[in-house]
Amino acid sequence: MPNHSKQRPFPNAAEDAEAAKLCVPSPQTESPSYLLAYHDDDFLLRDELRPVRLQLELLKPELIQQDVGIDSTVVVFGSARTMDPEKAEERLKRVRKALAAAPDEEELLTELAAAERACENARYYEEARRFTALLSKECQSQIGCELIVITGGGAGIMEAANRGAYDVGAENIGLNIVLPMEQEPNPYITPELCFQFHYFAIRKMHFLMRAKALVAFPGGYGTLDELFETLTLIQTKKIKPVPVLLFGRSYWERVINFNALAEEGMISAEDLQLFSFVDSAEQACRHIFDFYSPPQS
Repeated sequence: MPNHSKQRPFPNAAEDAEAAKLCVPSPQTESPSYLLAYHDDDFLLRDELRPVRLQLELLKPELIQQDVGIDSTVVVFGSARTMDPEKAEERLKRVRKALAAAPDEEELLTELAAAERACENARYYEEARRFTALLSKECQSQIGCELIVITGGGAGIMEAANRGAYDVGAENIGLNIVLPMEQEPNPYITPELCFQFHYFAIRKMHFLMRAKALVAFPGGYGTLDELFETLTLIQTKKIKPVPVLLFGRSYWERVINFNALAEEGMISAEDLQLFSFVDSAEQACRHIFDFYSPPQS
C-alpha cells in the first residue's frame, strides 16, 4: 500500500514554476509583473530585497553542507599571491634571462628582488599542500574524524590547501567571492562544495560556523582581517576556543608585534595564548589532533 503520509496537498514551488510556463501568451502574461516572484531576477536584485539575498546566501551553502553531512572544518587562510615552487622558479629564470640582456635596467632589478622573494615564499605553498594532505589522510584513517579543509577558494595558499586534500582523495571546500580579480575557483576544490558569495559578511560566517581550527599562512589584508576577526570572537567568547595556528613564526613576528600589544595594555597577557606558532605541516597537524584528543587516564 503506498505511503501517503508525507504527501502534501499543495504543489511545490518547482511544480508551480513548470505549470506557469504553460500559460497562454498575452500582454498580461508577458508582463514582468506576472512572473513568479522567485523567477523574477529584476525583482530579486532590488535594493529592498537585500535582506532576502543575505538569507539565501546564508542558507544555500548551509543546506548543501547539511545534506552531505559536513559538520567539522579546518580553515586555511593565506595569500593568493604565494606561488608554487615550480612557477616561482620559472619566473626567476625569466627575469635573470632578461637581466643578462639588460643588466642595468632598473625595473628588471626590482623584478629580480620580487622574483627571489617569491621563490623563498614558495615554501609556504608546499607546506600548506603537505599540511592538508597529512590532515586529510590522517582523518581518513581515524574513526570519527570528519575534518574537512575549507579555504577562500582562490589561488596561492588557498589553492595549495585545496590541492593537498585533493592529492589524497579527500573532499574539500572553497568559498569564492565575486571580485574584480582573483575570483576564479581553483581546480582542486570538490565541485559540489564550491560556493560563490556576494557578501563578505556571510562568507565569513561560513568560514567559522563549522570551524574546529584555523591555520593562517603568511598573507596580506585579507588574511589579517580573517585572523583578527577570529581572535576577537574567541577573546570576547562569542565562539568557543579552537586552535589558531600562525604558520611561519619569522613572518608573523616580523609583521605583528603581539607582545607590544600586551605591553601597551591593549590586550591582556592571556590573549597571547589564543594562538600558537607552527613551522611545519607535522606541527600543525599535531596541534589540532592533540587539542581534540581525549585526556589519557
